[in-house]
Amino acid sequence: MHNEFTAVFERDGEWYIAYCPEIPGANGQGRTKQEARENLAQAIALILADRREDALHSIPPEAERETVTIE
Repeated sequence: MHNEFTAVFERDGEWYIAYCPEIPGANGQGRTKQEARENLAQAIALILADRREDALHSIPPEAERETVTIE
């Protein structure tokens, strides 16, 4: 699956701070912009996986489930 999100970068001294406005709580940091980007990508993946797991727990067992792919 392919998803794209906005990454915002700010400098804080020797560090890059990154966050994603579309995913509240998704933040990253690193000494380089690339490290901050990678850290942010990991945070986004963890948050989305956690939200998905929580959401799937509330589906009634008799409900039909299918996968929808967004490109």
